[in-house]
Amino acid sequence: MEVTFDGGKVITAHINGHQIRTDQPIMGGGTNTAPSPFELFFASIGTCAGIYVKSFCDQRGLSSENIRIVQTANYDRATGLPTDISIDIQLPADFPERYRDAVINVAELCKVKKTIANPPRFSVIASTK
Repeated sequence: MEVTFDGGKVITAHINGHQIRTDQPIMGGGTNTAPSPFELFFASIGTCAGIYVKSFCDQRGLSSENIRIVQTANYDRATGLPTDISIDIQLPADFPERYRDAVINVAELCKVKKTIANPPRFSVIASTK
């Protein structure tokens, strides 16, 4: 992955032929033209859980059309960091009851969530081109 600075507060990640733009909200000095990096981080948790739920449904021939995932968080006022993150998998009334616990279990397999629960070591360096 390579990160480029694209004017103002717009920062773009280039990953496997894709470009993921970020910006800051107006109150953070940006123009709010894209999600902030933290919003993308937060979205990666919900979308990761979502792909596991979607795959589970696909493998069983279950419709995922009316399933919604609602993610919320509580934040520490002093640090601004999340203290609790909740993932609510909202299933339609006709979703088979026998799969309810299994859907929760597959969402728990999310690689993003697992990485947060078992954080890697970080190394930050500055080199000269």
